[in-house]
Amino acid sequence: MAVDPQKLKKFKRPQGLPFRIGKIGHVVLNVSDVARSVRFYTEVLGFSVSDVYPDDMVPGGMVFMRCNADHHGIAVVGSMKGAAPNVELNHLAFEVGTLDEVLRARDHLLRHKVKIDFEGRRRAGVQIAVEFRDPDNHRLEIYWGIDQVGSEGKVRPASEWKWSHSLKDAILDPVVGQDTSLQDPTLLEK
Repeated sequence: MAVDPQKLKKFKRPQGLPFRIGKIGHVVLNVSDVARSVRFYTEVLGFSVSDVYPDDMVPGGMVFMRCNADHHGIAVVGSMKGAAPNVELNHLAFEVGTLDEVLRARDHLLRHKVKIDFEGRRRAGVQIAVEFRDPDNHRLEIYWGIDQVGSEGKVRPASEWKWSHSLKDAILDPVVGQDTSLQDPTLLEK
């Protein structure tokens, strides 16, 4: 079935809805090796463990991890028998506070022998990112600079999108209004 972008853009939040979702709260992933996954999310991505359910509470065990003050932003459950086919969940993205951190994250991932699937800028949202996989093949993204949509609901027109296939290209050729100045310009030379 063909996608009709104009038809899909007409869908709106209904007036009078009795609630408003404020943010995506957390994600729980099924994994094949809880210890390996916790090691990856803590030692490679910098999460902290908040709580752990042993096997008698959740078959395979469950570990709750946080990256901010929320009790958990991600949790893993040891229920998989092998690598994820990665068909239902396309990817999970983590925002960082500066563009420099995206470059540092990429270098850090490479030092930990994490294969990079993509680095640069995608189109819609124009965030600058590095994309990679966790030990169970879940696709992950670390990004900075995603467009913000104000109360008027206007988004950046597609004519202003710039797809870049490297962090260097994304930084040297920014989209309109995106300040890609680095606090540490030497990061671009690595």
